[in-house]
Amino acid sequence: MAEQYLKTALKTPVSGETETHDLVRDMLREIEARGEQAVLDYARKLDGWNKSIVVTSDEIKQAADSLPDKVKTDIRFAHERVRSFAEAQLDSMHEFETEVSPGLVCGQKLVPVQTAGCYIPGGRYAHIASAIMSVTTAKVAGVRSIIACSPTHGTRGVHPAILYAANLAGADSIMHLGGVQGIAAMAFGLFTGSPADVLAGPGNRFVAEAKRILFGRVGIDMFAGPTEILVIADHQADPDIIACDLASQAEHGPDSPAWLVSTSETVARKVMDLMPEYINRLAEPNRSAAESAWQNYGEVLVVNSREEAVIASDRYAAEHLEVQCEDLDWWLANLNNYGSLFLGEETTVTYGDKCSGTNHILPTKGAARYTGGLSVSKFIKVLTYQRMTRESNRSVGSAAARISRYEGMEGHARSGDERLYKYFPGEEFDLGIEGGS
Repeated sequence: MAEQYLKTALKTPVSGETETHDLVRDMLREIEARGEQAVLDYARKLDGWNKSIVVTSDEIKQAADSLPDKVKTDIRFAHERVRSFAEAQLDSMHEFETEVSPGLVCGQKLVPVQTAGCYIPGGRYAHIASAIMSVTTAKVAGVRSIIACSPTHGTRGVHPAILYAANLAGADSIMHLGGVQGIAAMAFGLFTGSPADVLAGPGNRFVAEAKRILFGRVGIDMFAGPTEILVIADHQADPDIIACDLASQAEHGPDSPAWLVSTSETVARKVMDLMPEYINRLAEPNRSAAESAWQNYGEVLVVNSREEAVIASDRYAAEHLEVQCEDLDWWLANLNNYGSLFLGEETTVTYGDKCSGTNHILPTKGAARYTGGLSVSKFIKVLTYQRMTRESNRSVGSAAARISRYEGMEGHARSGDERLYKYFPGEEFDLGIEGGS
């Protein structure tokens, strides 16, 4: 039996992209042309914010004072684990020199970018963990200036827990700004005077599109859109756990895909039966968001073997991939395309989203085929250098001259010629087709 879809999506992650692109493009053009005033106008129009954009130290202190001690303890718990994992990532990266041939030394340096812009979602939910994920990782990477921004809630400004987390993680400046205008302000250096070299952080489709359009002028962590979850389940998986996990990610928004690939039709159909129940357990507006996401973007696929499950999963290249199957080491060895992998029933996307240590800013829309999630490497430039002795020019200079002439690049060839003439007067070299010796 070929793979069988018990449920197919009515929409795909790229639905509505054209309209989103046109709107975001026009906003970015206006903000670049009119600068801070355009941002202020959008903040007032879209978010009802008409106060100062840059958060003051007094506001940060007030936010910290307003939070229960338990909340602050939990934020510190998450921060410690994310920081520890990021530090381990940094330790895995190394500068080095190597002599590739006698007298020719090549090397690698790790240089952090100077300014990072960290977007922290805060519209539908207060994404405390996103503040920790982006700012902490940039800080560990050694970024000198970290600018964060997050949507306001009417006249209340940025959520106090987000302010506390971003400040704890090491943000140098925080702005009362969300959406396209927040991304633009960080990219263009508005209100802070420090244009971002790299933009990082999750967001809705408008935020993701703003980053995509600006890519090239600034670096970005990845192309990302609404959050995704895929669960691979075999015959022994618990349908209640699966349905709970799918619903938990679908609550992110009405365009958040939730997918199930199972080697057991019995388990798959049971999960489908349970989904309305687990969605209905959510309060509004989470319930409506999850219901719409499951209806329009949810899919259930039954396959014949775990090998077919791997093929299907790699095709989806999901942001979050849970494996609720036997022989977890086999799955770890064979799965290739995912943002982050959650092995076994005992772990869940929620843990990675909030506090377990790995980063939750991850690729979506199939980008996991070619990139991983946010890490210290996203804020570090891997730069190369070389130095040579005069003697090493004997072999390298003549080879470079010949290759250049084969390519038709005479000017390049002469850069090698001149050094050989200077360093080894009177000697003859084979310099290529037209250069003679």
